[in-house]
Amino acid sequence: MLCDICKQNVATVHLTQMVEGKTKKVDLCESCSKAKGVDDPTGFSLADLLLGLGAAQEMEQAMAGIEIKCPRCGFTQADFKKAGRLGCADCYITFAEGLESLLKTMHKGIKHVGKVPQMFKQTQDFADKLKSLQTKLDKAVHDEDFETAAHVRDEINQVKDKITELATS
Repeated sequence: MLCDICKQNVATVHLTQMVEGKTKKVDLCESCSKAKGVDDPTGFSLADLLLGLGAAQEMEQAMAGIEIKCPRCGFTQADFKKAGRLGCADCYITFAEGLESLLKTMHKGIKHVGKVPQMFKQTQDFADKLKSLQTKLDKAVHDEDFETAAHVRDEINQVKDKITELATS
């Protein structure tokens, strides 16, 4: 098996990470692993390796070689490359230009949306559906399409029953 970085030498270092049930593997030769700091845990950035073998370098190129420092914590691009993470919340603003492409490869988007409890999400989905159906009902009544209005009214009642069932469980 060849090294994922140089594509020439035989890979002797094999790194595996499980992320959301998916396995990501990186195979490195001895010289590339040393160059990436794999033998030095403080200098090893697994995120850098797994994000396309050089994501930190992409960030540096996006910053056009300018040494930018976070005004709050003093974190630099070199610190990011070494640690694989940022120093504080302000770093995201300071390094925004270079991080955008990096975050797109790591996550579904560039904005953190967080998680929502399942019960709240279901309630929110039902509320959205109820608003949509109410708009549809109003339009059907306005257009005097009473057959559609009756059908939509029945759907609204079903959704209201589900919301009540959800609230009592």
